[in-house]
Amino acid sequence: MMLMNEQYDIERIAKMQEFEKMKKNLIRNALDKDAMERLSRVKIVKPELAEQLELYLLQLLQSGQLNQKVNDEKLKQILSALSPKRKCKINRRSQYD
Repeated sequence: MMLMNEQYDIERIAKMQEFEKMKKNLIRNALDKDAMERLSRVKIVKPELAEQLELYLLQLLQSGQLNQKVNDEKLKQILSALSPKRKCKINRRSQYD
């Protein structure tokens, strides 16, 4: 029984590694050099946002909506759409409060 579980785990890990390799190749082909550099910087700072972006790009590829390479400007637009909006409110106090 234990041997079957270990074999299943090994197969599952191999499939996950194969999927990651395929995903990297597809994304590398879909992005131009500058966009690829931006994606790698986003991965360092916000890995969860980078993962969300990669999945979104894969969906666009699968649906045929990407007919040309994504440049840096287009990637910025996609990132701003995927990023949560932050509101910044500044309260100023007067010196007489």
